[in-house]
Amino acid sequence: MGGVTRISVMLVCLLAGALYPIRAEDPYLYFTWNVTYGTLAPAGVPQQVILINGEFPGPNINSTSNNNVVINVFNNLDEPFLFHWAGIQQRKNSWQDGVAGTNCPILPGTNFTYHYQVKDQIGSYFYYPSLGMHRAAGGFGGLRINSRLLIPVPYADPEDDYTVLAGDWYTKSHSTLAKLLDSGRALGRPQALLVNGQNAKGDGTDKPLFTMLPGKTYKYRLCNVGLKNSINFRIQNHQMKLVEMEGSHTVQNVYDSLDVHLGQCFGVLVTADQEAKDYYIVASSRFTKTILTGKGIIRYANGKGPASPEIPEAPVGWAWSLNQFRSFRWNLTASAARPNPQGSYHYGQINITRTLKFVNSVSRDNGKLRYAINGVSHVDGDTPLKLADYFGIGSKIFKNDTIPDQPAADLGSAVTLAPNVIKFEYRNFIEIIFENHEKSVQSYNLNGYSFFAVAIEPGTWSPEKRKGYNLLDGVSRHTVQVFPKSWAAIMLTFDNVGMWNLRSEIAENRYLGQQLYISVPTPEGSLRDEYNIPENALLCGAVVGLPKPAPYH
Repeated sequence: MGGVTRISVMLVCLLAGALYPIRAEDPYLYFTWNVTYGTLAPAGVPQQVILINGEFPGPNINSTSNNNVVINVFNNLDEPFLFHWAGIQQRKNSWQDGVAGTNCPILPGTNFTYHYQVKDQIGSYFYYPSLGMHRAAGGFGGLRINSRLLIPVPYADPEDDYTVLAGDWYTKSHSTLAKLLDSGRALGRPQALLVNGQNAKGDGTDKPLFTMLPGKTYKYRLCNVGLKNSINFRIQNHQMKLVEMEGSHTVQNVYDSLDVHLGQCFGVLVTADQEAKDYYIVASSRFTKTILTGKGIIRYANGKGPASPEIPEAPVGWAWSLNQFRSFRWNLTASAARPNPQGSYHYGQINITRTLKFVNSVSRDNGKLRYAINGVSHVDGDTPLKLADYFGIGSKIFKNDTIPDQPAADLGSAVTLAPNVIKFEYRNFIEIIFENHEKSVQSYNLNGYSFFAVAIEPGTWSPEKRKGYNLLDGVSRHTVQVFPKSWAAIMLTFDNVGMWNLRSEIAENRYLGQQLYISVPTPEGSLRDEYNIPENALLCGAVVGLPKPAPYH
């Protein structure tokens, strides 16, 4: 794990001069990460990758609900750098979110210590470098949050717990990819699909990624850490029982294969009930003309015999994927991070305060590629939006409500380049519709929250479509896919004060503006609603030299 667990007996933790109220029993996990370049050939071609303590992918963070995670990051790259902890809600603490709109970057040759609590969460997540196209070079790793011992889990403890990070991969360097996008061109097709940073050759020389004892059951956390494509996971001759999805226990259906879209993580149980030999875990790209396939070896302990070269086929078309989405259900009787059952929160009975519709679009005006939401293509400035807001100069850096709640009927291809910020009132219950008029699958991620994915349907949205919403057991999660010429609806209460990124998980789209920030201000400027800015917070841009606002009390 690369860290040490320590039980804090203090009621407050002093980290770099910042006071954080904590409970006496919440343990601490300490990590020191050295971020460097290295040369590897994960797709058969030597290329520059990003390593964490010499590892690719990076080390797993193995935490438990309410743990305090302290990570001292040393940036030994030649570029500014940030880590983002995808799916970690950072309650009252967007200071630690690690994206360009909340944090100043860690400059080359310097370090920064993240300190956050995985408060009231369980589940399967991953972290990754959030700036530029760094994620295309690696720097990502698994992040799991186990349930506390006193909270029952709706399945028996597995024999072991394995993280599978799969995604499409380019053999060009991250800086070359960024230059392509900066010049207004598209990235084109990825060259490979990797499973935990490799692709099994199948020639007898492959080392197993995972080992299973016959008759035992294992948990696999399947994450799509890629840049462009949805992927389908399957394991030769083995079924997968879905038990968890992005922090929610699910109804435990059994699947032969699972579509996992960009940024998503599923937790499944797999029982070693087949002949003792090797088997492939397979990940392949979905909805692509050329199918990329990545494989890894799962070996039965004392097993004899190689994996069969016959790879199980993936489903075809997105109607299959939509039907699979409809089969996902929230487990209403299971407890997640807290003792009360998940279903005790009746989201379907809350009145909607505000409805927004987000339409993604693409522009190729003047030969320059840009992506937008409701006609605005987001631009990051030198001053993080959160810091500008906190230091009282927000109006000089951005405008709230850059886009209307409902887009123009004929958006067309024209886009406006600007910081894209929307302001929501604290604790409003909001419905967001994502409408995808494009020919490719979209995937959206919201930081700081989980939401209820209540519908995904073909066509365009209208208010009467609410009749078809799942208002009982839609899964609470932080990503949602939107199929071509289709829409998706999510609902949630915006009760986490801060500045939160909503983005396309398609790397090219995000880099070229298909993202925005949601500002949820504190009504009273109180510690009850938001933590104070950390003493070690990096300052940059227009806030350098400004007097620090009075702390919350």
